[in-house]
Amino acid sequence: MAPETALKAAQASLASCRAQGFQVAVAVVDRTGLPQVVLRDRFAGAHTVDMAIGKAWTAASFRRGTTELAVETQAGRPMSGIRALPRVIAAAGGVPIDEGGTLWGAIGVSGGPGGEADDACARAGVKAVADELSF
Repeated sequence: MAPETALKAAQASLASCRAQGFQVAVAVVDRTGLPQVVLRDRFAGAHTVDMAIGKAWTAASFRRGTTELAVETQAGRPMSGIRALPRVIAAAGGVPIDEGGTLWGAIGVSGGPGGEADDACARAGVKAVADELSF
């Protein structure tokens, strides 16, 4: 994904969170999980940068949203061992950027008042660039 596209997705996520009254960190990674863009709003917590990158990396690595992964990896579930892997963040807020049948990367958001809010902001970022990635 072009850096300009990654930046547009991150900015759209940040704007979505701001519109709801909270400040976050947003990370966009490429399909291999390497960061392309990281934005942190001025009052977002120090921990939010690492969490956003981790959520994005997890979504790209597993090619699924971290909200779904959080449910599937609960204690006692067959995939619960995934949580023990290094770098895995099984918490809502990581969304793959998958358009036109191609995984382009992923976006992670951290700092909202709960995973559902992080997830909604991440999805706003994906939506903002969907047309640019579709063939």
